[in-house]
Amino acid sequence: MASQTNRRDFLKASAMAGAGFWVATRESYAQSRSPNEKINVAGIGVGGKGSSDIDHAAMLGGNVVALCDVRESALQQKAKKYPNAKLYKDYRKMLDEMGKEIDAVTISTADHAHAHAAMLAMMAKKHVYVQKPLCHDAYEARMLAQAAKKYGVCTQMGNQGTAAAGLRKAVEVVWTGQLGHVKEVHVWTNRPVWPQGAGAVLNLPAVKAALTGKGNPETEPEDVDWDLWLNTAPYRPYQKLYQPFNWRGWWDWGTGALGDMACHTANMAFMACSLGSPVSLEAEVSEFNNQTFPLWSVVRYEFPEREGYKGAKLPPLKWVWYDGGNDKPQWVHDKLKKLSKGRYGGGSGSLLIAEKALLFSPNDYGEDWQILPNGEDKWIPRDEVKVEQILPRTQGNIDEAMKREWFQAIKENKPEIAMSNFDYAGRLTETVVLGCIAQRFPGRKLTWDGPNLKFVAPADAKDDAKKLAAEASKFVKREYRKGWELDWDMA
Repeated sequence: MASQTNRRDFLKASAMAGAGFWVATRESYAQSRSPNEKINVAGIGVGGKGSSDIDHAAMLGGNVVALCDVRESALQQKAKKYPNAKLYKDYRKMLDEMGKEIDAVTISTADHAHAHAAMLAMMAKKHVYVQKPLCHDAYEARMLAQAAKKYGVCTQMGNQGTAAAGLRKAVEVVWTGQLGHVKEVHVWTNRPVWPQGAGAVLNLPAVKAALTGKGNPETEPEDVDWDLWLNTAPYRPYQKLYQPFNWRGWWDWGTGALGDMACHTANMAFMACSLGSPVSLEAEVSEFNNQTFPLWSVVRYEFPEREGYKGAKLPPLKWVWYDGGNDKPQWVHDKLKKLSKGRYGGGSGSLLIAEKALLFSPNDYGEDWQILPNGEDKWIPRDEVKVEQILPRTQGNIDEAMKREWFQAIKENKPEIAMSNFDYAGRLTETVVLGCIAQRFPGRKLTWDGPNLKFVAPADAKDDAKKLAAEASKFVKREYRKGWELDWDMA
């Protein structure tokens, strides 16, 4: 009878009222502009994912007035579609020359350039849409969130699962207490799908030549302005290995599998569990080297007590991240299969372990999921779980829907309409890239002081713990390359 009662509880609608942050219905969004009024949009990075980002903005009624890319082929290809747009390689020049003509920008560059471009745009009072991860460093994440409020602009990070109806429903199920308190979260990915790890990269002859100075660096490509591509990162000679995608595995430019995918795969659980800053992190990695991310890693976070939906008091929570694709150690696969009662099959996904049930999602976006109540042996599919709607629902393609909500936020001057606005996306990205710092100090527990944005040692800690905290804190904010400095205090 107990298991039947549990199942019935999951299938009945929650009695919780729909109020709180992000709570609205699409019908409540009034139109302050006429349907024919255009938003002038510029694209920074218009190849790859940036191509669809600027196209979506145009499809939704944006007037594309400028295009910027350090890759000439990408710039010229996109110019064919928007012949009236002015073309640039340097977004700094674009913002200087066209500041009065641009209302909003999409930013789809390499990770290390996101924050610099976004901050300059916000300082010029432009609304910004930035691809995930929001930025490269934890400090940047905090500053971007603060700047969005300071300059009164509407923002959105491109982790499109945020717009998925299934993700929003899962969040509602957790918020309304149908699972009870969540005690543990496990998130995994099939990335990297690019070379990283000492064995995969550092033994390549071209890389050895670049790192040691022995041998001739490759000629800088005609198609890419290498100095502009390097942006805020330290200078190093060009190697074709780095382009156009493998930069993700390098500390200087990317954020590895964790930074690339956690803003997707961890998003549902992060939002559902009302998470903010962790109190500690510890990583286990395949190996450590100072050039690339490890081949695989396990990062363990601990989160403190916190306030949830409608002021609910939530207990501490353990969070574990696993990357490395098929190169994960076998014990990781075995553990996840056991925890998920056999549902785990590799790939990417997440698992929430709560007081009353498991919630298992087998994909990156948290859109599809199922629940297994305690004492049951039959999983309940997402569509059979009933919950009163709290969050708005989108229509159609979720990637397009992210821009649609961003445009709506701009038109209504209501930043909260864009659910992955920098207030939320900043917290998520900050937490994610803190894990990248933990990967640099494998086997060492790092204590994080969120309010003061630094790692700390306990009051009675020995000198080695204080040294560890100081060393880890150096990676919270990196030094930008000369010529790309940004006065964050002024920002």
